Amino acid sequence: MAKDGLSIIISLIVITLIFAGAYLRQSSLSLLVCAVIVGICTVFTLWFFRDPDREIPQDPGVFVSPADGKVVEIAEDEHGYTGKARRVSIFLNVFNVHVNRVPAAGVVEFYKYYAGKFLAAWDHKASTDNEQSQVGLRCGKHKILVKQIAGLIARRIVCRAKVDMVYKRGERFGMIKFGSRTDLFLPLEAEIKVKVGDKVAGGSTIIAVIKE
Repeated sequence: MAKDGLSIIISLIVITLIFAGAYLRQSSLSLLVCAVIVGICTVFTLWFFRDPDREIPQDPGVFVSPADGKVVEIAEDEHGYTGKARRVSIFLNVFNVHVNRVPAAGVVEFYKYYAGKFLAAWDHKASTDNEQSQVGLRCGKHKILVKQIAGLIARRIVCRAKVDMVYKRGERFGMIKFGSRTDLFLPLEAEIKVKVGDKVAGGSTIIAVIKE
């Protein structure tokens, strides 16, 4: 269970118990309906904030997915930190695990928060226009960048990565609450192992390989 959701989960459980207790005392249909609705919301929230362990590939030169979801775009792009890069964009719906993981072992050299719009996460303009956190890592001689991008519903980005922090491949560094998007900027020489439409799992799906 992702700790970022504990306060929401505990609040919903307490509200459910309050309505259930009130129903047991008064046998009111409206109280029962409220208890059931909040209970369903609690179950969904428990499911949403799940944080399963993943088997992290250990092969050299491998970059794993930073998020669960569906690959919606693979394109050449450019960023001030990475320069020209290969961008892999992943859309996360409300049923995906929303914990973000580091694609490769490295040290954080760059961090920027951008307070932008809240376009639908599948809209490719979201990559540049939406609220986002950008984390740049030095992975050996390569630079990569991960964007946590808020969507139409998601309004809360959690990013624990700070400059000079050192991460292992597949290590958790944050999450985006509810529907969202995660972009991964990779070196141009990276051999992409996924295609548009593929479903990926954070920390375990190999997105690309660079042969050293």
